Amino acid sequence: MKNRLLQVIGLTTLFLLGSCAFIDDFSGGKTDDLELKFVDEFVIPDDTMFQNTLIGGLSGIDYALGTWYLIADDPNNARFYNATISYDMDGFIDISINGVNELLDNTGSSFGGGTVDPEAIRFDNGNLVWTSEGNINNGVDPFVRVANLTGAYVSGTNLPSRYQAFIGDAARGPRQNGTFEGITLSYDKMGYWVTMELPLVEDGPAPTTQDTDSPIRISYIDRASGNFGKEFAYELDPVVRPAANGSTFELNGVVELLQYDEEKFLFLERSFSTGYDYGGNNVKIYDVDISDATDVSGVEALVNADFTVASKKLLFDFETIRNQLTEGVVDNIEGITFGPDFPNGNKSVVLVADNNFSAFGPQLNQFVLFELLD
Repeated sequence: MKNRLLQVIGLTTLFLLGSCAFIDDFSGGKTDDLELKFVDEFVIPDDTMFQNTLIGGLSGIDYALGTWYLIADDPNNARFYNATISYDMDGFIDISINGVNELLDNTGSSFGGGTVDPEAIRFDNGNLVWTSEGNINNGVDPFVRVANLTGAYVSGTNLPSRYQAFIGDAARGPRQNGTFEGITLSYDKMGYWVTMELPLVEDGPAPTTQDTDSPIRISYIDRASGNFGKEFAYELDPVVRPAANGSTFELNGVVELLQYDEEKFLFLERSFSTGYDYGGNNVKIYDVDISDATDVSGVEALVNADFTVASKKLLFDFETIRNQLTEGVVDNIEGITFGPDFPNGNKSVVLVADNNFSAFGPQLNQFVLFELLD
């Protein structure tokens, strides 16, 4: 484990992994043999400032053409950072924040407080596609939008009614903080896949520590039209452990996805329970196959419906490296992306944690590096 200070000004000469081809040449043909090898950790101090913004809330990450993009989950100042992240086979060398841009609404103005909840970001053909969970309790819809590299609005998508906030209707619609948590470019680069974090109310209950039928929807969005299309269902795990020390909050959901082959994805699933000194997070990476999954886009409610969910296979459990991480903490990991190839030709995978700006107690701006063996 390496825990180094962030250098935000005056980037020194670094050894940078130079490959920009980070997914196009990745074949999923050896899916059964996929393995993730933990390499290193890097923590940005939680009081680090850049251009009058506090570095934190890093809920999404992507890499393209030599630049890393980090979206900040700040409802009062929606923004993304440009960064340089350097590492080698032995681990991280440095992380440097190089720029910050505000994400603007479709009028060119700043978002008002409570009207946006940034979660995921991907580079796409010279623009950035990003998601907001909205504010369901206040009637603010989630969305998927495209911005340019300065943060200005480019285009939106056409939100199906099932994902819209339904005030006063407890029988349907998305749950608060349970909507568009993750996004990935489709393998053919013609659109996006966006994931719900929690089930729609009409699709099933939120997970508990008991076994429940809690399917979430993963939706395809056509880039050209902005229309939602086919959908498949993914079954969430139970919450890993009950809330402790008199607290009651428990949650498990999908926080990000990454498509790596025509019908195959990496899914990041995070369980959280309050009352634990080490943060209460349990994070797992699943290898997911949708080849036999039912298209449920025409199914109004998944409760009592007949359908086949995507298959999932545990690829990595962060519990296995907890004692190698800072203070034994697996923090609120929410972002995942492929980075440049390692010198041996294997893919690198980088994850990032949303520290919630340490609003609920000390948390970590945690980056975790893996080598993908296939």
